[in-house]
Amino acid sequence: MKPIDLITADVVGAAIRIHRELGPGLLESVYEMVLGASLEKQGYRIARQHPVAVHYDGMHFANAFRVDLLVDNRLVVEIKSVEQLSKAHAKQVLTYLRLLEQPVGLLLNFSCATMKEGIKRLVNDYRP
Repeated sequence: MKPIDLITADVVGAAIRIHRELGPGLLESVYEMVLGASLEKQGYRIARQHPVAVHYDGMHFANAFRVDLLVDNRLVVEIKSVEQLSKAHAKQVLTYLRLLEQPVGLLLNFSCATMKEGIKRLVNDYRP
């Protein structure tokens, strides 16, 4: 099993290559599909639109949210194609991390001029 930091590096590298090739401005679903396939080609297990359950007050909601990509059942990847990320986008990823009990997530915005500008790494109580 690869360390989470190596998985993160592979995802970031793939995102940069995709952004260079396809450019900004496509729909999020296109970037999700291409990034997922690229990571599968590298040997990763990819779950697209992975359901996130919510438990509240003794109730269970199985499909309350969906994570764009879950890489090797460990890395949450949320994909955006917006002019600018907001604080709400980061909060969304942090909530997914908490609900899925995962340590690290990536928020990737493919609409930036360069992919480097659109990468945000978020952690949920992570210690390397």
